[in-house]
Amino acid sequence: MLKRIVVEGLSKDFTLHLQGGQEMSILSKIDMQVDAGECVVIHAPSGAGKSTLLRCLYANYRASSGSVNIWHEGNWVDVQSAPAQQVLAVRHSTLGFVTQFLRVIPRISTLDLVAEPLLMRGVEKQAAYEQAEELLSRLRIPKRLWQIPPATFSGGEQQRVNIARTMICDYPILLLDEPTASLDEANRATVIDMINGARERGAAVVGIFHDEAVRQALATRIFSIPAAVSLVAA
Repeated sequence: MLKRIVVEGLSKDFTLHLQGGQEMSILSKIDMQVDAGECVVIHAPSGAGKSTLLRCLYANYRASSGSVNIWHEGNWVDVQSAPAQQVLAVRHSTLGFVTQFLRVIPRISTLDLVAEPLLMRGVEKQAAYEQAEELLSRLRIPKRLWQIPPATFSGGEQQRVNIARTMICDYPILLLDEPTASLDEANRATVIDMINGARERGAAVVGIFHDEAVRQALATRIFSIPAAVSLVAA
């Protein structure tokens, strides 16, 4: 299988500025590989660094050491050492990330927000909006809400908009941080189908899912990380 992600020796420490600059070690020498067509579920106790690992894969966090190599348009890119413009290019066409919270510019309608990633890729406007409408319908966002900014939506509605905005593009890699946590049973089943569909099309999926039933429905492999969090001596 084609490898999409290769992580080598990844460590991440945080500086506790309110505690005299002490260093807290969250991740230590993580090695990880993810192939196309896999859904690798990160499983560990609370506080063990699951979300930290996802953010390192997306390069929201700069690792203390190690590399995160992403297969991007025929080449490996270490997003931990690549220049900012190259990281943005990887995110634009290769890395999709569904976070736990929707962060949007006020006054942008839900339909515009979901269609935007396709428009930024140069997709014709009518086709982009048709795909956005299809996804919003599939995720049971009422049509009366499509022209309203999602900041006033419920948590579950915002999460479905968040999912639609990412899933509208066929990203080769999907990073998912509890995408089903705020969803009811019907919408949870829909999102599971969407994620499995992406994986079957060849996407490499890395996710955090606290719900055991969701893990069983999605995981092709479980990746465990140590639970220990330690203070690094100054």
